[in-house]
Amino acid sequence: MFNPSKDDVRRFFCDAWRKHRDGAVLSPLEAIALDWMLKHPEYQHEFEDVEAALKREYSVDDGRINPFLHMSMHLAIAEQVSIDQPPGVRNVFNRLAAHGDEHAAMHQMMECLGEVVWSAQRAGDAVPADQMTARYLECLRRRASGA
Repeated sequence: MFNPSKDDVRRFFCDAWRKHRDGAVLSPLEAIALDWMLKHPEYQHEFEDVEAALKREYSVDDGRINPFLHMSMHLAIAEQVSIDQPPGVRNVFNRLAAHGDEHAAMHQMMECLGEVVWSAQRAGDAVPADQMTARYLECLRRRASGA
């Protein structure tokens, strides 16, 4: 199973950004990442220096959003939608996107994903994966229905 470290994730985004700047060929995953990076100009400076990125801390208490986590969530949801996994996620995305734009729909979905990941981290192994998936889909459906 693919389980990158925090540093691996940061290197991935910084490398994709460097390749973009240099006009180098991107892997398919890097190309998807770059699309999202380009939609977030407020974070682009964070991808310029890999060594600084590896050292940087993002504290919620400081009001700083972690751009690497944000971009990772975009990638995760893009993959979920592309393969409709968990089943029904593509339909929810399409319903959310119909209320606005795809980027806004992604951000709605990120809220649900963040809630479920946070809950899973707090619970540890106490909550089965299928229950977490059900919670995620329920949160998505509530957002898509406007509830």
